[in-house]
Amino acid sequence: MAKILIVDDEPRIRELIREHLQYAGYVCEEAGDGSAALSLLSGGGYDLVILDLMMPFMDGMTRHINTPVIILTARGEEYDKLAGLEGGADDYVVKPFSPRELVARVKAVLNRTMPRGESADGTMTFGELTIDTASHTVRVSGEEVSLTPKEFDLLVFLASNKGIALSREKILQKVWNYDYFGEDRTVDTHVKMLRGHLGKCRGYIATVWGIGYKFDPDAAR
Repeated sequence: MAKILIVDDEPRIRELIREHLQYAGYVCEEAGDGSAALSLLSGGGYDLVILDLMMPFMDGMTRHINTPVIILTARGEEYDKLAGLEGGADDYVVKPFSPRELVARVKAVLNRTMPRGESADGTMTFGELTIDTASHTVRVSGEEVSLTPKEFDLLVFLASNKGIALSREKILQKVWNYDYFGEDRTVDTHVKMLRGHLGKCRGYIATVWGIGYKFDPDAAR
């Protein structure tokens, strides 16, 4: 499940983009200015940024982003497009735009740049483990595995952050949401149950002592 950051100072534009991308199966977060965007990006975990450069203090921002970028702007002259692409953007969309065209461009960029085992249609494959976020199903060696909704969310979050050591606190915040006041044992219990369901792929979820967990299918082979 690709995660996209939408950066625009117009709330209605952000809402329009978010609705269409979420309908297409993507996870979206928003920022209303460049400062907020950089703060969110510092935490990593995004697969694509949709960025409106027509905001204060945005000059050269694409050069500071290591994530694929689609520029969204009212400037449609050839010079502006070339400047944006030469500045590091992966694509350029001019306002007013067609939401369906934007979604198509998002899919195209993700198909070229997706760094993990996930395709633009929402399927992640790691060895004998397949996670289909569109149909909400998980398969091990072709056999469907029955997971609770929370176990599925946990697996998707871990897999979407492949190779990253995630603290129990971070997992609680992202999987159980920010206003959930639980204990570390909640995460440990769900990881234990999830590993049990994954069978031969249980080793894909590694324990990082003193921190939490990491999804690392390569190390398990």
